[in-house]
Amino acid sequence: MTQLRKLQSISDFDQFVSEHPTFVICKHSTTCPISSAGFSAYTKYADETAVPTAYLLIQEARTLSNHIAEHYNVRHESPQVLYIQDGRAVWTTSHYDITSDALHTHVG
Repeated sequence: MTQLRKLQSISDFDQFVSEHPTFVICKHSTTCPISSAGFSAYTKYADETAVPTAYLLIQEARTLSNHIAEHYNVRHESPQVLYIQDGRAVWTTSHYDITSDALHTHVG
């Protein structure tokens, strides 16, 4: 079981990345019902895995959300999950495809 870490700034993100070469991050919108379902599945996964996990709330951290999309060269979506290994986004999914099963299948 790992701790789900909330990231609020680019410096929070940079610190997290420096601590974990492999991790999963979720971009969550607090105003979207689809995002609520995806975030619920993500938190369930976070409780069951040893892989470091983090999240950000889009409404509170829009600059960070855009930075992540640009940094990993992925299209911004919300909700969105990215699996990062050695500085690369090796898997990403969004919306209804964010499930605990999908996370266990693609991340481990």
